[in-house]
Amino acid sequence: MRRTFGSDATSGKGATYAWEGNSDVGQGRMEIAESVPPSRVRIKLDFVKPFETHNIVEFTLEAKGDVTNVTWAMHGPNPYMAKVMQVFFSMDNMVGKDFETGLGNLKAVAEK
Repeated sequence: MRRTFGSDATSGKGATYAWEGNSDVGQGRMEIAESVPPSRVRIKLDFVKPFETHNIVEFTLEAKGDVTNVTWAMHGPNPYMAKVMQVFFSMDNMVGKDFETGLGNLKAVAEK
């Protein structure tokens, strides 16, 4: 898989990351659209392949004593074909494990 970190910003608002890989990972680009430490990061997520979509990903962090609750959400348009696909495919089954793995990785890094 080919990964590219671009733009003048290396972190925070404006930082970008692009990838191009096989049919499992496709091709796309992410850009940090908003960063409000310590409570929120909003990312513009654009998939190019295997199909084009444009979404907003939000990480919301809420401190509760000695722990922090993290909510990871993705919002975007739901065109007709996506609605048809949802009849036959479960989004939880398709990407749920990826979300769980990602949150587990985030937890491991945060606890170092």
